[in-house]
Amino acid sequence: MKLQVFRLPVALCCLGSLAAFAQAPAAKVGTVSIQQAIIGTKDGQKAVQQLQTKIEPKRKELEAKQAQIAQMEDQQRKSANTASADTLRKLATDIEQNKKSLQRMAEDAEAESQQEQNKLLNELGGRIMQVLDKYSRDNGFTLILDVSNQQTSPVLWAANGVDITADIIKLYDSSSPSTMAPAPAAAPAAKPAAPAAAPPAKKVPGAK
Repeated sequence: MKLQVFRLPVALCCLGSLAAFAQAPAAKVGTVSIQQAIIGTKDGQKAVQQLQTKIEPKRKELEAKQAQIAQMEDQQRKSANTASADTLRKLATDIEQNKKSLQRMAEDAEAESQQEQNKLLNELGGRIMQVLDKYSRDNGFTLILDVSNQQTSPVLWAANGVDITADIIKLYDSSSPSTMAPAPAAAPAAKPAAPAAAPPAKKVPGAK
């Protein structure tokens, strides 16, 4: 009898908890790709163009260095049976030094590019977050999950209807006038200078 009296309040507590859970409002959850939202805005697209323009000279420099190494390696193969041992040894050393130089150049270029990308994300990310905060409050969202990085994101699956990335891009562009300067236009190719006119020939004394 005592055992039954002890169980009754526990059962009532459990029923009360289930009832409270059933009456609680359902959480509204959405997903967003912050990186996609940033580069999808007009400001983001301009910033990406500026970044590409800025790193283009470095990319061409790396390509030229690779072409130089390929040419030296081709020379090494062609002269393998004809050049002296000292010549081949010097050529191999030069190739190795150029490869190390190329590696350092590539690492520096990658670090510079990553730094510029982080700067872009920091500059536009703050404004995107303000838009995201307003949108989430206005539409009654309880939780927004960032799915930009699939390796670290806890979201394994989500219905298309909960993705608000396109809405954030649209709201940003409509509420925030562009503050990014347009990408600089490529400088026109310089025209070759016209050849200078030849000076008039001097008459040699005594010549007819």
